[in-house]
Amino acid sequence: MDTAISLPLPGHAVFETALGFMALAWSETGLKRLCLPEKTHAAAERRLLRLAGEVDVSGGRVVPEWVALLIADIRRYAAGEDVDFTSVPVDLSGVDDFRLDIYAAARALRYGETTTYGGLAEKSGHKGLFRETGAALGANPVPLVIPCHRILAAGGKIGGFSATGGSVTKERMLELEGVRVSPPPSTQASFSF
Repeated sequence: MDTAISLPLPGHAVFETALGFMALAWSETGLKRLCLPEKTHAAAERRLLRLAGEVDVSGGRVVPEWVALLIADIRRYAAGEDVDFTSVPVDLSGVDDFRLDIYAAARALRYGETTTYGGLAEKSGHKGLFRETGAALGANPVPLVIPCHRILAAGGKIGGFSATGGSVTKERMLELEGVRVSPPPSTQASFSF
């Protein structure tokens, strides 16, 4: 794995992890965008530039220390280590209050801890709004730091995931954290004779 960090534009970085190529964008106040693994550097860069666009930063192509530490932590996470991302500064400017509530509740989930969309809605003070919670998580600009992969559908089913690879990526991330999402039991009963 290459430990280099590519800087396609000021405030943007693309880097390789054990899961694939990831990318992020930051502003002066915090992380603006995080793109989960892609197969190639070019794919990660394209996704980042499409989603993040220009980021208003000063300092040119200098990577702030907190960003370098975050990239190192993401690499450690991808290698299977327990990493806590709660201290990462996040710039959620322009995000409505409902999504801020959902993101705060999701961010409180620890490594390997899961809940359902309905459970997260309730924890955030929006009981019964599980569909809206799912939509908010689908718009999450910084997955992993706001760990939307830890939110499951009712009955412990994997549920959807908007990152590249969909639910396969979600399941892989959960497996890294020791969470096994098993298929539902067969509806056919077996008998011992």
